[in-house]
Amino acid sequence: MRTRAAVLRDVGQPFEITELELDEPKAGEVLIRYVAAGLCHSDEHLRHGDIVPQFPIVGGHEGAGIIEKVGPGVTRLQPGDHVICSFLPVCGHCRWCSTGKSNLCDMGASILVGNLPDGTYRFHDDDGNDYGGMCMLGTFSERAVISENSAVKVDPDLPLDKVVLIGCGVPTGWGSAVHAAATEPGDTIVIYGIGGIGINSVQGAALAGARNVIAVDPLPNKREAAEQLGATHSVETAEEAQELVQELTRGVGADKAIITVGVVDAKVVTDAVNTIRKGGTAVITGLADPTKNNIELSSSLLTLFEKTVKGSLFGSGDPFHDIPKMVELYQSGDLKLDELITKTYTLDQVNEGYEDLVNGKNIRGVIKYDTPPLEGAPA
Repeated sequence: MRTRAAVLRDVGQPFEITELELDEPKAGEVLIRYVAAGLCHSDEHLRHGDIVPQFPIVGGHEGAGIIEKVGPGVTRLQPGDHVICSFLPVCGHCRWCSTGKSNLCDMGASILVGNLPDGTYRFHDDDGNDYGGMCMLGTFSERAVISENSAVKVDPDLPLDKVVLIGCGVPTGWGSAVHAAATEPGDTIVIYGIGGIGINSVQGAALAGARNVIAVDPLPNKREAAEQLGATHSVETAEEAQELVQELTRGVGADKAIITVGVVDAKVVTDAVNTIRKGGTAVITGLADPTKNNIELSSSLLTLFEKTVKGSLFGSGDPFHDIPKMVELYQSGDLKLDELITKTYTLDQVNEGYEDLVNGKNIRGVIKYDTPPLEGAPA
């Protein structure tokens, strides 16, 4: 079948809207018709070269949609199921899955190549060239064939254009505060960078009972959004944050810091580590070029004050556990999703959406599809 998709062909180039051939699902795979896709900064990293995937690649890794077909051996899903996609697949039996660290599942090793677990591709051009799908999903396409291990079934009455955010930004940010930082009631938490991830770290810290949640961002609209969704304070710079923390904690320091800026550099990590107290933790969730060393810290500072610096992927959680939990929190009104979506776009407006992201206009942008279902497939 044919599908329209937004493709990246090389670093520095915009997304190109093109039509691709899409294979039928094979064993363990499903055909999904996407209803919505989130515009996450990670895809912008690909375009700018902060992270270089295998080109060409269909963009998008935050998606929600409806299953239209299933391949042989699929047991979790059936046609008509509504699903949220996890940008990290979960096999359930590798070393990491079997020890409660499914966010590190071995199946996720090829998410920047975009092939499916059997090592082959489902997107092709008219010349027979293979196209990967970002995080094995390619949500910037009307349809895709994905592993059943990448899709979490949800209630059919949920608005997929809202809960789509639970595929990446919400659990990554929320889990950075709740799981990775292990926020406790009464904590003082500093969050650097209030985009699609940082705003959900704010929500997670607030829900976990932090006494002070300090949002750090140079943009007034981001700081305002943070205060609406749980931040007790917001400041423009890291220097202001450190001064405020000293005042609020009587010189002790913040319990935890979470780094969710667009591109992580040495300064923001140093600022975070200097702001936390003795025995405090700094969590790095934001990304940077993985081929370069970009952090330099005093080892004595870590030793003498027993500070911890750690990374976090998918909020250090379990996609097949945390995604349903996020849905329940949304349904109960404890987790805000609608308020995170600044603007919606069509697939043809994907480059406009990323321009708005880079210019700081959006907390989160979402692509909405109006693709009709296949003949005979559930609506």
